[in-house]
Amino acid sequence: MSEDTGGRRRPGADGSGSSDDARAESRPVTAAGRRRRGGAEGTETGSSVATKGGATPSRDGRSTGTSEGSPIARLRRFLREVVAELRKVHWPTRRQIVVYTAVVLVFVAFMVTLVFFLDLGFQKLTFTLFG
Repeated sequence: MSEDTGGRRRPGADGSGSSDDARAESRPVTAAGRRRRGGAEGTETGSSVATKGGATPSRDGRSTGTSEGSPIARLRRFLREVVAELRKVHWPTRRQIVVYTAVVLVFVAFMVTLVFFLDLGFQKLTFTLFG
């Protein structure tokens, strides 16, 4: 076997493998290691693939750092992108918010009480030592 491809056997030197395996050899492999149909190597559905650590290419082919367009157009685009990102957010349920709020309030009450008693203790200690 020449290479492991997610548990499937690839045709090796022994000549084993069906004609489907031979056709799979000519297909490009995606980043996840799975074969996909058609397309050119290094591209995904006609758009360029971003390199690791590089800037994500924009949809219209311009670089992401340009300040093209009027300020109004840039503001509208920014607001559209904000709304799109907010739709991706996993919003907590009402029950989760109530539980998290209760946990925070109990913790804050505990810390206030702890600081109060430490302050009271240090006050008594200070008056005892310095009279």
